[in-house]
Amino acid sequence: MEDLFITPITPLQFQKGTGITENDKAETGTIVQSFGDVFRSLVSEAAEAERNFDEQKYLMASGQVESAHDLTIAGSYAQLTIDMVVNLRNKALEAYNELMRLSI
Repeated sequence: MEDLFITPITPLQFQKGTGITENDKAETGTIVQSFGDVFRSLVSEAAEAERNFDEQKYLMASGQVESAHDLTIAGSYAQLTIDMVVNLRNKALEAYNELMRLSI
């Protein structure tokens, strides 16, 4: 029964400029990213998906495409990444507006 014990959640120990302490990195093996980093990576991924979709459209128009479904997949992926960026932006704006409504 002891192996079913749930360990309590401990707060992260942030250091200025690093995001997480070296001790926490060793324990979890992950690095916490800031919202700006996550948003930038999503925007760059969306831009890359759009470039890939444009390339697939060119290949389809010029008859160089190997399989026709690649265009549909690229288009769906590009649309999903753009939707994710827009939804993340909307949620961030909602959170910001909610913080502005708080009275301290």
